[in-house]
Amino acid sequence: MKRTTSRISRRALLAASVAAPLGARLASALTQSQFVDPAMLKPGEFAWNPERSPEGPVVVLVSIPKQWVVVYRGGMEIAAATCSTGRSGHRTPAGVFVILEKDKTHHSSKYDNAPMPFMERLTWNGVALHAGNLPGYPASHGCVRLPLAFAKLLFGITTLGTPVIIADADVAAADLNHPGLLISDHLDAMAREAVKTASAKSAHPVHATKETHQASSFVVSAADRKLVAFVNGNTAFTAPASIIEPEKPVGTHAFTLTGPDADPAHLKWLAFGLTAGTDQAAASALLASETIRRVDLAPQTAQQMVSLLHPGSTLVITDMHNADEHQTGPGFTIVTHEDA
Repeated sequence: MKRTTSRISRRALLAASVAAPLGARLASALTQSQFVDPAMLKPGEFAWNPERSPEGPVVVLVSIPKQWVVVYRGGMEIAAATCSTGRSGHRTPAGVFVILEKDKTHHSSKYDNAPMPFMERLTWNGVALHAGNLPGYPASHGCVRLPLAFAKLLFGITTLGTPVIIADADVAAADLNHPGLLISDHLDAMAREAVKTASAKSAHPVHATKETHQASSFVVSAADRKLVAFVNGNTAFTAPASIIEPEKPVGTHAFTLTGPDADPAHLKWLAFGLTAGTDQAAASALLASETIRRVDLAPQTAQQMVSLLHPGSTLVITDMHNADEHQTGPGFTIVTHEDA
């Protein structure tokens, strides 16, 4: 029987071959599809082009060094904005988060009842996306401030469980095609069954709540040799995870499932290389493909994971420990570079 492997798209291969970080990728997109390079935006400005991808799971990427935000839907950039992250002494943590709570008219319980319009909570200890002042440099107490009109628009397309990636270095986004079955030598029939299971589910609508939908995410720690599955921010199960060639570094990659692929043995993922201080982001497409293939789960565990997958699910593979300090209990995972 035929064995399947992950494959990366031509777009991802091109991105890797020119070693382009995310900023360069967006700049080239400006001439190809009229998407606005966030580097061209002045403080307080934003671009919103939802017609580029009318539907699909949403992913929000925040760049701390560049002070901008890019929004993806269905694996394609649809919006960009300037932002203001945490100032010195209140640094916004880098890592992988999901939206835990939404409140249009939130007021801070921590900072003198300060208004935080269109708040989208990322941690239970004070980090969120919200509208606020944008001076052109880090100035918040740890939140990510956004232009008011942009924050309102973003609030309208996100849901509980939407992944938010906060990066403290250049990040390259890459298209990746993989069945999501983390068995290193899976058979073609196994891959097709996994894709069928995940593809039967749709992305969560914006009115989704914890009562109506299960938002699932997964963390594989190469240091712990363990998979942790989360549903609505709570641990669903843990299981051993083998790492092929464990002597090689894994780095940190985040994968968001964007939907089914034309190939019935593959799903479409949007992959982000998040390892700071290295050249890994420059070749994110190739490294992401290699990373996901190095995880090997027991068949029963892999199938249990697949049963929870849905468009919008996020998988983090990291060589850091999945310790309590990397989490926002009772919320979902944070995997930060500074904690390493």
